[in-house]
Amino acid sequence: MEIQKSGRNHAPGGKAKPAVLEGEFRFAVISLEHGHIYGMCNGLIEAGASLKWVYDSDKEKVSAFLKTFPQARVASQEEEILSDPEVRLVAAAAVPSLRCSLGLKVMEAGKDYFTDKTPMTTLEQLSQARACVQRTGRKYMVYYSERVHVESAVYAGQLIEEGAIGRVLQVMGMGPHRLNAPLRPDWFYKKEFYGGILCDIGSHQIEQFLFYTGAKDASVVRSQVANYNHPQYPELEDFGDANLVADNGATQYFRVDWFTPDGLRTWGDGRTFILGTEGYLELRKYVNIGEKSQGTDFVYLVNQKGEFRFDVAGNVGYPFFGQLISDCINRTEHAMTQEHAFKAAELCIKAQMQAVKIV
Repeated sequence: MEIQKSGRNHAPGGKAKPAVLEGEFRFAVISLEHGHIYGMCNGLIEAGASLKWVYDSDKEKVSAFLKTFPQARVASQEEEILSDPEVRLVAAAAVPSLRCSLGLKVMEAGKDYFTDKTPMTTLEQLSQARACVQRTGRKYMVYYSERVHVESAVYAGQLIEEGAIGRVLQVMGMGPHRLNAPLRPDWFYKKEFYGGILCDIGSHQIEQFLFYTGAKDASVVRSQVANYNHPQYPELEDFGDANLVADNGATQYFRVDWFTPDGLRTWGDGRTFILGTEGYLELRKYVNIGEKSQGTDFVYLVNQKGEFRFDVAGNVGYPFFGQLISDCINRTEHAMTQEHAFKAAELCIKAQMQAVKIV
């Protein structure tokens, strides 16, 4: 049984569904610190975007990237990309603590910015990003991949919009990941750089909570973190959880951790449970344990009409990317509003700041 060792290398691919003509929307890549950049590029290219440039100071990372995306030209420095008038969007997966400073440069150069999650690690950075968006009119979009690049998560949003479970009351999320420590870069173990577990992978969970409940804001009731089993990495948090309450009364509990056992055939058994007034949903995103099927993206619905299972892999697609491209061209906000992207970032930072350290 083949095991996908790390979510770091998870790069979903789907069916091409171009939103623009070839060459109509060009983008570039700066910084290859996280493997999510591959998924970001896949999504944009499948939606019709044309990849023009790549830059990273690490030539080995660039060489590896070119094996997957040979169409990219190698820039000698960031400025070569930032000064190119054809480039509309810069996608990036920098060290988390450096994502904001790169975004500021991109937006000041008159281009939209698309960063891996978490989009920043401090409230000061968030304030700087908000001010730059206001000043430049550019976008600071975020790859919250566990919703926008997971078909079961996309389908759950469609079911909720159709009223399948009524008004959403609570979202419970579990986001376990496989640590696979030898493959992680040094910065991954330094809290100053990665921001803490709630700020990092917890950002996925909080973004989904805001999206599925339709909330505009929320407060962190309680959050906690721990390093239960990795004393060799004293700044690593291998466990975290939190409770939130939204401005519309909906609640959230989520747990994130680095304890995926090697016996699981994927990098994490990510699940989401959504309770509504008329029913509930369960998303089994990456695996259905105990079944021989190697499939992903199982959605379970129970409502007043009965019990239903939907195997949606390959059937739903990833509309976010085409919408993002259209938003950049038309200056609209259909893929994700700027305030939503920033609010999820704000709350994950606050959850991290307020967290009680258990051990």
